Amino acid sequence: MSLLLATLLPGLILLALGLPLVIGHSGYAAALKAFPRSVAATYVFFGGGAAWFLYGIWHLSPADFGDYRKLLFCAFAAITVLSFKCVPDFLSVRGLCVLMLMGAMPLLDSAYMEYDHPQRLFMVTLVYVGIVAAIWLGAQPWRLRDLIGWLFARPGRARGVGGLLAGYGLLLVALAFTY
Repeated sequence: MSLLLATLLPGLILLALGLPLVIGHSGYAAALKAFPRSVAATYVFFGGGAAWFLYGIWHLSPADFGDYRKLLFCAFAAITVLSFKCVPDFLSVRGLCVLMLMGAMPLLDSAYMEYDHPQRLFMVTLVYVGIVAAIWLGAQPWRLRDLIGWLFARPGRARGVGGLLAGYGLLLVALAFTY
């Protein structure tokens, strides 16, 4: 992945997350409030995260336990299927965390050893904040529900956070074209 694309994608994602909050779109607010326990979001996010993780397991090199990849693949595939049945609560949040953790590697790899471009640190900082948030929310997924409740407790709070997200997204989009 190029550094341009690795900076542009998170910027566009932040814009897509922040602009509806700035506008005050009521359907977006309802979707955010329903997200942590949404069955459809569970299938999309956890299913996508599990598929990406299992793809990574299947393509392990011999140095990374690749000799046991079939066993690891079957074990993690069984865990994935059993997760849908046994622990469906907040599985969409955990799936979002898996996607964040899996997506961090290509983004960080694109910025590795690019010392000529110090503006890459805006993207790298965002990715590391996302990694910390994904680990925290993966362990305590109900905290996202609480965060969303806090976000909409006061009318101006959602607009302010949306403005911050959209502003940082615009910054990343602009920086993406400076490489």
